[in-house]
Amino acid sequence: MTNARRGETAAHARLKRLAVLWAQAQGYSACAVEMRLPRCRYRADVAAYRPEPNGLGSTAIFECKQALPDLRRDNCASLATRERLESIHRRRQLLEKHLRIHYPSLRIADTLFPEFDSHDFAAIAHRGYARVLRELNALQNRLYDCTKFDRLIRYRCANLFFLVLPNELFRGSEIPVGWGALVKSDDALELLRKPVWQESPPEIRLCFLQRIATAGTRELNRQLEITFDNVTAAR
Repeated sequence: MTNARRGETAAHARLKRLAVLWAQAQGYSACAVEMRLPRCRYRADVAAYRPEPNGLGSTAIFECKQALPDLRRDNCASLATRERLESIHRRRQLLEKHLRIHYPSLRIADTLFPEFDSHDFAAIAHRGYARVLRELNALQNRLYDCTKFDRLIRYRCANLFFLVLPNELFRGSEIPVGWGALVKSDDALELLRKPVWQESPPEIRLCFLQRIATAGTRELNRQLEITFDNVTAAR
């Protein structure tokens, strides 16, 4: 079933709703859907902001993918690439396991709940780990249309990035580098891959929050049937 106004399927709309619910449960009290992002031409399926007691809060972007054509290039899903990707992914998991043990100081307390905390593996400049990430990223770019995923992180549009997927689409090795994975299980989302914390400048986070507020005001106006002419007449 498709939303005629935006060409959105019911399945995609459900994933967005679950992403908003999950975000609010993690303390992201300000959320917006289909929001244009700072620094780039992209829109986020869901954008969320979590206030902090001291200073500016943190930001998160959720991209919902309901089907493989949304995520994977049709002509690049070769068996050899998939097999190599799985091998490199296992290597990455093993390295991260050992790095967490030998370098506990790499843990970043960037969430309300310790089980969601990520680790700054780049801080120690481990050459083997950096080499694995480079190859993993290259393989994913051959298998996926990762341009958007890469650019959102490069532009520091937010602090955390999540892919929201149905269970049947989840492949740990195919989640873009730096992104977390929220997988639909029954009527809830489960965090199966933690995202990597990205530093985002204060001015970008403030702009992010302002755009959430603008999106919320636009939706409120729609519900209250307030038009631009009404606002002009009230001046």
